[in-house]
Amino acid sequence: MTPTLTQLLTTPAPNPQLHELRTQAAGYLQEQTIPSTTDEEWRFTNLAPLLTQTFTPAALQLPPVNIDSFVIPEAANTRIVFVNGSYAPLLSSLAHLPAGVFIGNLAAANAAGLAITTYLGKQPGGEEVFTAINTAGINDAAIVWLAPDISLDIPIQLLFITTTTDTAISTQPRTLIVLEQRSSATLVEEYRHVASGDAIYFNNAVTEIWLGESAKLDCTRIQDEAITAIHIGKTAVSQSQHSSYTGNSIELGSKLSRHNWEIFQIGAQTETYLNGLTMVNGEQESDTHSTISLTQPHGITNQLHKCIVDDRAHAIFNGKVFVPQAAQQTNAGQLNRNLLLSAKARIDTKPQLEITADNVKCSHGATVSQLEDDEIFYLQSRGLDIETAKILLINAFAVEIVDRIPVASVRKQLAVAVKTFKS
Repeated sequence: MTPTLTQLLTTPAPNPQLHELRTQAAGYLQEQTIPSTTDEEWRFTNLAPLLTQTFTPAALQLPPVNIDSFVIPEAANTRIVFVNGSYAPLLSSLAHLPAGVFIGNLAAANAAGLAITTYLGKQPGGEEVFTAINTAGINDAAIVWLAPDISLDIPIQLLFITTTTDTAISTQPRTLIVLEQRSSATLVEEYRHVASGDAIYFNNAVTEIWLGESAKLDCTRIQDEAITAIHIGKTAVSQSQHSSYTGNSIELGSKLSRHNWEIFQIGAQTETYLNGLTMVNGEQESDTHSTISLTQPHGITNQLHKCIVDDRAHAIFNGKVFVPQAAQQTNAGQLNRNLLLSAKARIDTKPQLEITADNVKCSHGATVSQLEDDEIFYLQSRGLDIETAKILLINAFAVEIVDRIPVASVRKQLAVAVKTFKS
């Protein structure tokens, strides 16, 4: 293992249940290095800020944190919080959970008799370098588990807080979500920060989602880390027959961020809907990569990702949809729309379909545009100043994604973020 990879690992006490999983992941790392722009999957994303920094694994002690501004009122009793990668029971609120619903950390899941090792670390792609780094250092995880035929009508909040200090730290957040057959839930997964210093930090997050037959999950992922942060995230989803997954990805923070979405439709008549909104300015760089693998017939997938890029910021979108011969009568759509607000803003976009099935309906596309002068002039002619007119047009571009988020308080919060984006 190279010294650079070693710096990124946490060094927790041994956990017998995780020993084999961690050993396997460490083995993957023996022959790997951090990707560079010479790697096709990373050619637009420069990881130099990660390579030039020495990180200290975050301490297991919990610092004092105020999370009042992050609390979702709809999830008053369904909130689990991790601070610097460690479970924070005093900040979590898990009282009076309905029967058949488990929300907790790894120790509580073991005590409840859940078959964690059946699912944890079992998604395809575990050998990918950042996934392997996370798994090799895993010591705890946020666990959400719904028994069969459970329909949870209140959202679940997963809140991961990083406290920035004067020390460059690294954390490896891990999440496991299992919805057994015919269960359904709404979930909000958030990555936030509380600043007491301005040091750079690195978060390497992995979320594994398993949906049983006819299960339904609507998951909103919000990344709003400090502007000094490097955030690498992965969401891997396996969907059984008749299941439905809706993923909403909101990318706002971090100096350098990347979110990898990997969706595996392993059952027939499966539905996948991906919605994304990236808003970056200054010197930010944000990368979204998605891979949707349809392996069975009658699959449906639709993806819409929008980027708003200002100043000298850089956004990247690369979406892949694989439709092999077995995935007949698939309906797949993918669209990336981008709005550049300055002459120096950059976008690299690459939507792609790989189809070998011959009875499918598939489409993909990308657009890049700026605010139209005639639209701004029209709004000015109706009495708006130029800045208000621009904000109105930016809001109109973003609202299509914001309105798809099912939790009202989160929609309001993001609407404010859009309106204040250029402030």
